[in-house]
Amino acid sequence: MKESVYKSYDELPLFLSAKNVAELLDISISSTYELMNKCDFPVLQIGSRKVVPKEKFREWVEDHTSGSEAGHE
Repeated sequence: MKESVYKSYDELPLFLSAKNVAELLDISISSTYELMNKCDFPVLQIGSRKVVPKEKFREWVEDHTSGSEAGHE
């Protein structure tokens, strides 16, 4: 995938779209939609649109990072 336009966490929008998540995780958009439909992934649904609060996304990444103590009890 192409290089992200965001150079730091602070530059990310407050709510991430599926496209943002795909770019950040370097995964396909279809894999992103699968991820966004998992019960433990932090999604906010507004009508038919799903967005991810950036703070919750960061927590989810930390909780699911290998070697992290959180989520591996």
